[in-house]
Amino acid sequence: MKKVALFAFNGSPMCFIHVLLNGIRLREKGNQTKIIVEGEATRLIPDMFDEKTMLYNFSKRALELEIIDGVCEACSKKMGTYDVVLKKGLKTLSDLFGHPSMDRYLADGYEIITF
Repeated sequence: MKKVALFAFNGSPMCFIHVLLNGIRLREKGNQTKIIVEGEATRLIPDMFDEKTMLYNFSKRALELEIIDGVCEACSKKMGTYDVVLKKGLKTLSDLFGHPSMDRYLADGYEIITF
């Protein structure tokens, strides 16, 4: 079993869907998996909950598996999605000047992959 933290920075839906797909597969194969939504990817938070988007079904599964560890507080504020993050009950991460730090995942034994 591996411990993998997937940091999604890219705001492209096509890139983000691959974060979700890989996160889901890793978890379903028994790995400890965390997805951290950072940077421009935070603008996609509303699409995660919109049934009309290609992200919806994969986001729903990722949420069911509890692999979305959290969303960057600073970036979600900058991208205008902070209120949606709070409304949907997603955890905000801000231990590095308002952003999630990678060092705590490394200290916890996670391999970090960035998208």
